[in-house]
Amino acid sequence: MAGRAKVTLPQLQAMKERGEKIAMVTAYDYSAALLADRAGMDMILVGDSLGMVVLGYSSTVPVTMEEMIHHTKAVMRANPAALVVADLPFLSYQTGIKDAVYNAGRLVKEGGADAVKLEGGRAMAPVVRAIVDAGIPVMGHLGLTPQSAVQLGGYRVQGREQEAADRIAADAEALAEAGVFSLVLECVPVELARRITAALKVPTIGIGAGPHCDGQVLVFHDLLGLFDRFRPKFVKCYVNLSEIIVNALASYREEVRQGRFPDEGHSFQ
Repeated sequence: MAGRAKVTLPQLQAMKERGEKIAMVTAYDYSAALLADRAGMDMILVGDSLGMVVLGYSSTVPVTMEEMIHHTKAVMRANPAALVVADLPFLSYQTGIKDAVYNAGRLVKEGGADAVKLEGGRAMAPVVRAIVDAGIPVMGHLGLTPQSAVQLGGYRVQGREQEAADRIAADAEALAEAGVFSLVLECVPVELARRITAALKVPTIGIGAGPHCDGQVLVFHDLLGLFDRFRPKFVKCYVNLSEIIVNALASYREEVRQGRFPDEGHSFQ
């Protein structure tokens, strides 16, 4: 969608107020960012999920600041109109407010991100407030928080019991009060997501949180069928590119072996 104006925070807020859904997808490199932006995405997330789908880690925990900055810079070279949010990786913000502000600043100053995202509830409210006070927009993340998945008992739905649901709802209110411009809700029951979305003035972005959030986010490699090590229930695979790519590579291999590539049309005289 050439010629789109840059998406802004006030525009995202207005979309919530109008009841217009927000579309967000992850991207980890220049090519993916170009494609996501051509598709008209409102937001792009340079997620620490890159650790699993790009770098081959078993979780998001090993991802470093240097890796996040590297991939954010690649995404920003596409000059996307979409608002770009970059994840603060594990231990880049949990060690204190000074570290959090400094590392958020690195993602913006060195990586070029428009905003940052961090995981956690009320305990993170002072951190959110400090980053926002430094002039950096912050997106929150509640429910299943992958950086602390072990503490949560694994990759499982959060907030099914009333006490847990009330705790997540209170966390959401605290983060909104601290100044987040938006909030990701991951793997929570539909009714809890509806409750939080109705209570908050800022947009909620769901991933495995049902249809009542103000927007949705999926991992680029999941929705395109590029990553099949595991597939969560909430993922809709819109095309199986893995099969298409493997077939194309196999065709290339056979043509090379049979001497059919390169042919005259792919050679210089």
